[in-house]
Amino acid sequence: MFFLPGIAMSSWVTRTPDVRDQLGLSTGQMGLVLFGLSIGSMIGILCSGRFVSRFGTRPVIALGTLLIIAGTVVIGMGSAVRSAPLVTAGLCLFGAGMGGGEVAVNVDGADVERITGNAVLPTLHGCFSLGTVIGGSAGMAATAVAFPVHWHLTVVALVATGMLVHALRAVPAGIGISTAPSTPEPGPVPGQPSKPQVWKDRKLLLIGAIVLAMALAEGAANDWLPLLMVDGHGLDAAMGSLVFVGFAAAMTLGRFSGSFFLGRFGRAAVVRASAVSGAVGLLLVIFSDNAAVAATAVLFWGLGASLGFPVALSAAGDSGPDQTARVSLVAVIGYVAFLVGPPALGFLGDHYGLRSAMVVVLVFVAAAILIAPAADTRDRATAVVDPAQRTRPGTTPAGQRQGDRS
Repeated sequence: MFFLPGIAMSSWVTRTPDVRDQLGLSTGQMGLVLFGLSIGSMIGILCSGRFVSRFGTRPVIALGTLLIIAGTVVIGMGSAVRSAPLVTAGLCLFGAGMGGGEVAVNVDGADVERITGNAVLPTLHGCFSLGTVIGGSAGMAATAVAFPVHWHLTVVALVATGMLVHALRAVPAGIGISTAPSTPEPGPVPGQPSKPQVWKDRKLLLIGAIVLAMALAEGAANDWLPLLMVDGHGLDAAMGSLVFVGFAAAMTLGRFSGSFFLGRFGRAAVVRASAVSGAVGLLLVIFSDNAAVAATAVLFWGLGASLGFPVALSAAGDSGPDQTARVSLVAVIGYVAFLVGPPALGFLGDHYGLRSAMVVVLVFVAAAILIAPAADTRDRATAVVDPAQRTRPGTTPAGQRQGDRS
């Protein structure tokens, strides 16, 4: 379920120069088209938490993935008939699926971490990046041989549909459903802790700031990197796609090796090193006029952006009680940055050039270096667990029966 959106996302991204040329749009007009992605994303993000609490993660993941597939088909249709509004509508469907389904699948991932006691979110996000490598490689090949965009995206949609039918059967039902009473309590119950308001937790908000910065770095590359290399460094469309595949490969390498580095150095050190790598890569891409140096620097950008998002989600889950609400809040912040931030960069790129627009991303990533210590939350989680939950036989830290968890 992580792998599938990666394929769909990179398939669209690698064809953005072709779609832009077919539609005859400027960079600013392309930013308006991408605004459809922002609108859909906000709809999905705003609905995801409520839907997960009411129905569980499984139906939300299924609906979100179906919207991604439908959006991919509509984008292809819009490209075929040279209709910018139709491409925008397809991106809106795509964004709604990403914004809703990906929040839900991250709640499932955090739940697996809690059950196993292992850092699995970096590896799961690595599956997303692996999907972008495979989808990006196919997109690069399709670009090189001038394979029509609409047929390319149709094939992607058919493959994704088969994967969804196969994988959905393994997703458990009931995860994430809220057990809170339907009517509000008149006041706190003596002897029981009141429900925390997670958005007031300062440390959780700092974790959200880390996610915002690193997700913006990833999203900016996913939306603009091929065009950045074409317009900003003079590469052709096929080489721009190749650079994006290099970025995706670096992301994949960073995420699949993340568990090793987390176990050895801890979350704060890993987040800080990731932010430094991302900042160095962005700095060279923005300010170097040598295309080879910029293309190489993209690898540092990809390595840097790889771990910030999943590691911060793990930290959010460990930051206190009500894990689902905490992970959902931070995931929402991340997907707002990932899906909504990049279209805004298009408007800046239209006025100042895409290379200059990326300075905004550089500033956010540099700020993440300073707030990286917020990612260390394991001791804090242990301190805030309800003592009754720690001592009650047959329960997990979340207060659920062991039989239910398995």
